[in-house]
Amino acid sequence: MSTRIGYAAGAFDLFHIGHLNILRHAKSQCDYLVAGVVSDELCEATKGTRPVVPLVERLEIVSSIGCVDRAVAETHPDRLDTWKEVGFNVFFKGDDWRGTPKGVRLERAFAKVGVEVVYFPYTVHTSSTALRRTLEAITASARREAVH
Repeated sequence: MSTRIGYAAGAFDLFHIGHLNILRHAKSQCDYLVAGVVSDELCEATKGTRPVVPLVERLEIVSSIGCVDRAVAETHPDRLDTWKEVGFNVFFKGDDWRGTPKGVRLERAFAKVGVEVVYFPYTVHTSSTALRRTLEAITASARREAVH
């Protein structure tokens, strides 16, 4: 039986319990877990916003988590380029991609190189986007109070 090298990617911005759950779940299904921390530039290109926490700090946080064997900066928009660089054979993704055109393309591309795609339930109740909105609302409120 070959070693299962897993790859779980994310921005991991404003690290929260959903991130930890994904990484723990991924580690439970592989022998060696590589966490891909999406670069600031790639986040901005794909999501339209830069992370609150800079890449170097997000890498430090993620690499310090016990279930992560290695953390790397993800800088390639094409996951096959990341695969060539990292060398994983199991790719973990949120199930919000399952059955979508992007998910189907990803599965087909990885199947050609022998990479299994494993979907995990998406953590709906906690997200970095929601945390970011809350921080922005608090900051706006503080600014309004400072003016008055």
